[in-house]
Amino acid sequence: MNDALTLSGITKGYHLGQPGEIRVLNGADLTLQPGQVTALVAPSGAGKSTLLHIAGLLDTPDGGTVTMAGTDMTGQGDRARTRARREKIGFIYQFHHLLPEFTAAENIVLPQLVNGVAQAEARARAEDLLGRVGLSHRIDHRPAEMSGGEQQRTAFCRALANGPSLLLADEPTGNLDPTTSDTVFDALMSLVRETGMSALIATHNLALAARMDRTLRLEEGRLV
Repeated sequence: MNDALTLSGITKGYHLGQPGEIRVLNGADLTLQPGQVTALVAPSGAGKSTLLHIAGLLDTPDGGTVTMAGTDMTGQGDRARTRARREKIGFIYQFHHLLPEFTAAENIVLPQLVNGVAQAEARARAEDLLGRVGLSHRIDHRPAEMSGGEQQRTAFCRALANGPSLLLADEPTGNLDPTTSDTVFDALMSLVRETGMSALIATHNLALAARMDRTLRLEEGRLV
């Protein structure tokens, strides 16, 4: 079985309008296995978001390779990268970015329709996912009618709508109170375990990181 994601020798720098380069990643290596939940811990500005964007094929490294399910994605064109993002990767951010004019179910149905899933099947999956995170009573509610924790759980379900093999999360509980954070995290962990996907979760919360399978720290552009 291929690893879900392998980053090898990833480098990335920015010029930011100043002479010289600010090197954010400096030979970062990472391997994620199916069913594994990995915490990514680092100070603000250390490059966590940059690493996640490269892992999620939203950005390209200056050097190194990104291999997904045995396929080297580094030199792939935009069409192949977009297809991989749509079919293999789920993204969760600190702020849910739900579409405000659509209900919870519709927010989960839409990415499936883009992937060619029939309306009835997409709706059934949305209802199933929302039920698993305790939101059956919010299926037809719009984001403004839900609490912050309910919105974030809906965002988790949307990220899982197309059955990705890789889940990438950037501070997914960072704007939630401790109790709601625990509820959302428990929902995330149970869904990851059930589906057997791999997850890379950036967090400042060391207590949450300790509950994952392993913790990686980003130090001086490398993962340790």
